[in-house]
Amino acid sequence: MQSTIVMVNLFGAVALLLFGLSLVKDGVTRAFGARLRAGLAKGTSNSLRAFLTGLLATLALQSSTATTLMTASFAEKGLIRSRMAQIALLGANIGTAITAWIVALGIGWMAPLLIFTGVAMQRVSRSSARQGGGFAIVGIGLMLLSLELLGMATEPMRESRALAAFLGMLDNAWPVALIISAGLAFASSSSLAIVMLVLSLSSAGVLTPGLTIALVLGANLGHAIPPVVGTLASAPAARRVAIGNLVVRTVGCLVALPLVGLNADLLQTLPLHRQNLPVDVHLLFNLVVALIAWPFAGALTNAIRRFIPDQETGETGPRYLDEAVLDTPVMALSGATREVLRVGDLIEAMLIRASNAFNNNDLSELRDIAPLEKQVDVLQQEVKIFLSRLGRHSLNEEDGRRSMLIIEYAVNLEHIGDIIEKGLCDQIGKKVTNGLKFSDEGHQELKSLFDLTIDNLRIAQTIFVSRNSDLARHLIEVKVDVRHMEKRSAERHLERLRDGLIESLQTSSLHLDMLRDLKRINAHIASVAYPIVEESGLLTESRLRPRG
Repeated sequence: MQSTIVMVNLFGAVALLLFGLSLVKDGVTRAFGARLRAGLAKGTSNSLRAFLTGLLATLALQSSTATTLMTASFAEKGLIRSRMAQIALLGANIGTAITAWIVALGIGWMAPLLIFTGVAMQRVSRSSARQGGGFAIVGIGLMLLSLELLGMATEPMRESRALAAFLGMLDNAWPVALIISAGLAFASSSSLAIVMLVLSLSSAGVLTPGLTIALVLGANLGHAIPPVVGTLASAPAARRVAIGNLVVRTVGCLVALPLVGLNADLLQTLPLHRQNLPVDVHLLFNLVVALIAWPFAGALTNAIRRFIPDQETGETGPRYLDEAVLDTPVMALSGATREVLRVGDLIEAMLIRASNAFNNNDLSELRDIAPLEKQVDVLQQEVKIFLSRLGRHSLNEEDGRRSMLIIEYAVNLEHIGDIIEKGLCDQIGKKVTNGLKFSDEGHQELKSLFDLTIDNLRIAQTIFVSRNSDLARHLIEVKVDVRHMEKRSAERHLERLRDGLIESLQTSSLHLDMLRDLKRINAHIASVAYPIVEESGLLTESRLRPRG
């Protein structure tokens, strides 16, 4: 029973440490996320700046994994050169080691004060930046508190014979110890948590110096694996950054592990405190690896490029939906907006091809419409999934409303694509295949409606970005004109039928169906304007006149 309580206390302390880390990351991201990302993207013009930028970003975020994923994302977009990205990650790894060293300074007495200050900042301030700072301060307080709890949880382990026997076996099998520690670091996505656990066990006197070093090496190796897993579905440039970091960690551990015994004896001769040995080794290892790997960053990048070459990106996938910015709603919504604008461009291309096929009796113009419509389906689905994941994070009211408007516009564009493929294309195909000819008046009426529809879509794209109320009102007024055009064209077509015009008799159903579909398309296009006009107070709930 006693051993069960010890394990529960130990796991609880580790969980509190991980929770504190997540609070720091979320708080700093909420307060300074956009500036951090901008600084990381811009601060890589030379090697030294790249190194310092990676170090400072990790100190702020308390997560080298987050820094690695952001850096990989920027490398994928070409904002950071691959060599500079590798050097930035060397700084990020030292940033994590510095954090562990600071947490181990014995300032646990500050935990209650930090937690109180952070909660007060959240409750008093309405500024998102200050509230994010409050979250970060609470997280730091919880990290310090968790270290105290780790120390108390590991205290009874000194007397545990079972633990002593297990650690005794590991002390003679350092590769196994390294693998176990790496597995724990991978599972927790945090080298800091494992180093703090090793620190507590070492302080309790249950670890030999050699085993301590092997476990710290494993923590360093394990924390490089989550970014590799996180970029498996990314472009080659992003994968190369994460894999390069893992290669550097792996080579460092493979070189250092055979020297563990020698290093342990050497470290005992240095003026280092035995109780801080894990964090000292953690910091020294990353400093040495950075000094050695820095000059070879370019060669490493070129070597990895041979195994993971650039590939042609498929045109069907999203370009602007960056998973790494989900914790920064403004940037995520901006990317989703760009992706939906791309969907609108695809719809415009479909409309132009359909119009050309109608005017020129050219079926070849219709061949690309089905692949374009499939691409529209894929992109609008990806946008919905992306924004639904964004919805799991805290969104303010404005961001939540913007997210819904983006989804609604994407869905309306997808409906337009369906109408073009399943409606207009089928009708134009019948016209060309059967050699049907519209009357001159009927052809001109449909051509004018096609041209107006394409113009309206371009206006809608502008409204979607600018949210201009004047343009929105104009688009709704044009929608009324479209309805009148459709009604007048249908009436004139019926008049031509009554006059017995042969062309009108042959194309009657096609003419009316195309009028209906173009009217439906314009209704979907105009939908982007209604929320803007409604916000301006210019929209009534009903077109019905009041009674009396």
